[in-house]
Amino acid sequence: MSSCNMASAATGFVVAPNVTSNTTMAKCTMVKFSSNSKNTKSSRLVVVKAAEEAAPPAATTEAAPKPPPIGPKRGAKVRILRKESYWFKGVGSVVTVDQDPKSRYPVVVRFNKVNYANVSTNNYALDEIKEV
Repeated sequence: MSSCNMASAATGFVVAPNVTSNTTMAKCTMVKFSSNSKNTKSSRLVVVKAAEEAAPPAATTEAAPKPPPIGPKRGAKVRILRKESYWFKGVGSVVTVDQDPKSRYPVVVRFNKVNYANVSTNNYALDEIKEV
């Protein structure tokens, strides 16, 4: 049986024209050298980056002001107002508050008492808790 190696069929080198990117002004030149020997793993790809013509614009040091944090602070004691909750009218401490305004239940509350499923934390909406 004879085997055919397609990689060894192509020999020579490839030169790509200067390529510019949308995000940067750098130009790249790619050159590929390959040999006609039986060892096809010896082919090399060389990428050369040309000097940039213009420096990218400096980032502005003036950043937008952060919005105020939503919800109670971490460690604050809160009372649960959700009627169907196991911990209704109970008091727990805030573990974390998700600052994403699209989050439905951003406040994670931990309790000393576990429920029937042996769970001691739950997520609540901002209107389902009241700081004590």
